[in-house]
Amino acid sequence: MGDSGLLLVLSGPSGVGKGTVCKALRERMPNLVYSVSATTRAPRAGEVEGVNYFFKTKAEFEEMIRQDELLEWAEYVGNYYGTPRKFVEETLASGRDVILEIEVQGALQVKKKFPQGIFLFLAPPDLTELQNRIVGRGTESEETIRHRMEVAKSEIELMDHYDYVVVNDVIDCACERIQAIITAEHLKKERQIHKFRKWLKEVN
Repeated sequence: MGDSGLLLVLSGPSGVGKGTVCKALRERMPNLVYSVSATTRAPRAGEVEGVNYFFKTKAEFEEMIRQDELLEWAEYVGNYYGTPRKFVEETLASGRDVILEIEVQGALQVKKKFPQGIFLFLAPPDLTELQNRIVGRGTESEETIRHRMEVAKSEIELMDHYDYVVVNDVIDCACERIQAIITAEHLKKERQIHKFRKWLKEVN
């Protein structure tokens, strides 16, 4: 483990505020690296290669799948999306922490390939509040809202696969909880003891 960075995998049900919390956390922690996804969709105005996404052709992406170069991937509305393993591993090796904001099913894929990651489940204060947030978007039909709530319930049942549960009641409070987790993880004996063993060898 040594001086390598932490991979933080933040996920939770739709509407819980993953993107908002992730953005606020990165503002608080400018050294925290956001994991850049790969996609086959065309770049939108203002999007930059390697900043917003790694833009790939379908053939390139499918080759990445064959070569096991993705920690997770999915197909959505005719396009592929995924997390390149190389970007994550190189960033971690440089000693910087990486945060991956992702859906629950994707997080479970990552856990199979990178079990040493820190898996954070972002939860709503309660299901009523979660439904209010989805309704508050003003973009969903009643049928879609019902479907999202059923999916949310099934995703909450997968909470047992995570290391920590962070309730997103107030954004600043949620960020403080995650920062406390990051600090505690860096202070774990397994990440510190090699330094002291090195010092002892130097003394002898």
